[in-house]
Amino acid sequence: MVLELKNLRAGIDGKEIVKGVSLTVKPGEVHAIMGPNGSGKSTLSYAIAGHPRYKVIGGKAQIDGKDILSMAPDVRAKHGLFLAFQYPSSVPGVTVRDFLRTAYNAVHKEKPLSVPEFAALLKQKMSALGMDESFASRYLNDGFSGGEKKRCEILQLAVLQPKYAILDETDSGLDIDALKVVAEGVNSLGRVDMGVLIITHYQRILRYIKPGFVHVMIEGKIVASGGEELSHKLEEKGYDWLKGGVADGKRKEA
Repeated sequence: MVLELKNLRAGIDGKEIVKGVSLTVKPGEVHAIMGPNGSGKSTLSYAIAGHPRYKVIGGKAQIDGKDILSMAPDVRAKHGLFLAFQYPSSVPGVTVRDFLRTAYNAVHKEKPLSVPEFAALLKQKMSALGMDESFASRYLNDGFSGGEKKRCEILQLAVLQPKYAILDETDSGLDIDALKVVAEGVNSLGRVDMGVLIITHYQRILRYIKPGFVHVMIEGKIVASGGEELSHKLEEKGYDWLKGGVADGKRKEA
């Protein structure tokens, strides 16, 4: 059981941005992809999730041995894939509760929950995340602060319980208190069998969500991989010392 990328290439509007990424995320592992702005990190996440604007040019992406590139985004979700967006959309008129119940039952068609059953599940998850129950009655992301939007994404993650979660710059725009709340939410999920891929520009979220594996992406390629210590090295030295890996095409182990 793995989320596996093999030489994945993808782009947008005819421009290739992801230029051959290979990566394996096993259940229970936390991987982080770091890199400067414009390196292709978000393009990679959208391509995996099946965003229609982002086209896969070559390579493979599989979940538990099944090709997901031929699947519609909702089918990928049913196979256990989840993407937390960097900029979640607002949906006025649709409550958080109704949205989450619809999403849950769409993913779990074989065992849908009734309104009372889902209410009990949602209450349990919100309690675990320290969220007020009134949050569920608000319209989805409508008028939410940046921190509230990200907490809503984490609530979705808690409710849907995917096999593999991709967090696309979840720390973007958050102050330190909101960042801690989001990180605590991810850590409190407590699923030892969920693979997590954190995409971030900064090291700061990795102070609270500890990765077992850190990869550096520059100009569409992973140029270095290592443990948590690599993120500290990046915070100290930046990315310039790794840019030679783009030119020589060699992936460094750091």
